[in-house]
Amino acid sequence: MSFCVALDGPAAAGKGTIGRELARRFGFAHLDTGLLYRAVGARMLDGMDPVEAARALRRDDLDRDDLRSAAVAQAASKVAAIADVRAALVDFQRAFARRAGGAVLDGRDIGTVICPDAEVKLFVTATDAVRAERRYLELAAAGHDVTRRSVMEDLRQRDRRDSERSTAPLKPAGDAVVLDTSDLSIEAAVARAVDLVMQRYTG
Repeated sequence: MSFCVALDGPAAAGKGTIGRELARRFGFAHLDTGLLYRAVGARMLDGMDPVEAARALRRDDLDRDDLRSAAVAQAASKVAAIADVRAALVDFQRAFARRAGGAVLDGRDIGTVICPDAEVKLFVTATDAVRAERRYLELAAAGHDVTRRSVMEDLRQRDRRDSERSTAPLKPAGDAVVLDTSDLSIEAAVARAVDLVMQRYTG
């Protein structure tokens, strides 16, 4: 039995946290598809052609220590705008989505491009100010030398690049449920997502 939950939304909206918790609650496999693009971006920063990097991506590439850095995040947003990079990663994501036992995928184009037939589609969002503060605290706690102003600018650049790209732009699927986490605790946001999945999932 396959059952797919598609989570889309901008950076630091909470989709990764929600995705991991949904996978735990329902026993589904979880894929943070952003890691695929971060891994390709990291390889590009190493000097590799991004399309070659996407086609040669290995599971080990997803375990690099620098994938959460600001530099890699910007590189990921840039390579994600390259149509041939996205095409190289589509089959991997679609196969994961239809694996037996259910799957949760979070990213930017899961409900619109990768899994348009997903049983549940959520678009997780939050205000720029809330997302920037969350990302600043996350990066600062990890020891990165960042300021709130630099993090806000980084998020806005990524949002602009993700939403304006010609290939698979960031936007809610027509039938996605929009979940705004701006004023929600993690627990409340997860609870709403769990309720939505429960309405569709019969086990």
